[in-house]
Amino acid sequence: MRILLHTCCGPCTLYPLKTLRTAGHDVTGFFFNHNIHPYQEYVKRRDAVLQMAELEAVPLIMHDNYDLETFLANVAEQPDKRCSYCYSSRLRATAEVAAAGNFDAFSASLLYSRFQRHEEIRELGEQIGREFGVTFYYQDFRPGWQEGIRLSKELGLYRQQYCGCIYSEKERYLPKVSKR
Repeated sequence: MRILLHTCCGPCTLYPLKTLRTAGHDVTGFFFNHNIHPYQEYVKRRDAVLQMAELEAVPLIMHDNYDLETFLANVAEQPDKRCSYCYSSRLRATAEVAAAGNFDAFSASLLYSRFQRHEEIRELGEQIGREFGVTFYYQDFRPGWQEGIRLSKELGLYRQQYCGCIYSEKERYLPKVSKR
C-alpha cells in the first residue's frame, strides 16, 4: 500500500517507518503540527523531521505553517480537551492530503507514543478516513518504543521533552507543588 504517515517529529517516525517498510508498504511522510509551542521548538522538530527524511530517504510533504493562533483558538476554552482537537485536526489534514494524492491509506506516528490515547486516535482516524474516502491504517507501534529511541540517538536527531503544545510544556516543566 501507499501510506501517508503523519509525522509529529523525527524520532517518533523512525520505528513506524521501519515497520511499515518492512511490511512492504510505500511510505511518504507528512509534516503538519500547528500545535507545537514555542516557535523555536517548532523549528527544532521541523528540522529534525527534514533530517530524518533525508537520512532515511523518505519522501516528505511539508505543511510548514506555524499556525499557533488557530490551535489556541480551538483549545483555549477547554484545555483539558486539547488532545482531541490536536489529534483530529492533524489526522484530518493528513486524510485530506492522502485523498488528494491517491494514497491507499494514512496513519500517524502518534501511534508510536506510549503517552498518546490510541483508542481515541484510532476512532478519529477511522471516522475521518470514512469522510475522505481513504483508509486509516492502525498499527500499535508502541512495542518499538526503545528501538525508536535507540535509532533516533544513533542518528543524532533532536529529541523533544514534551508532547508539543503550550499546555504540555507547562505540565512538563512547571515545578510540582506538594500538597501538605
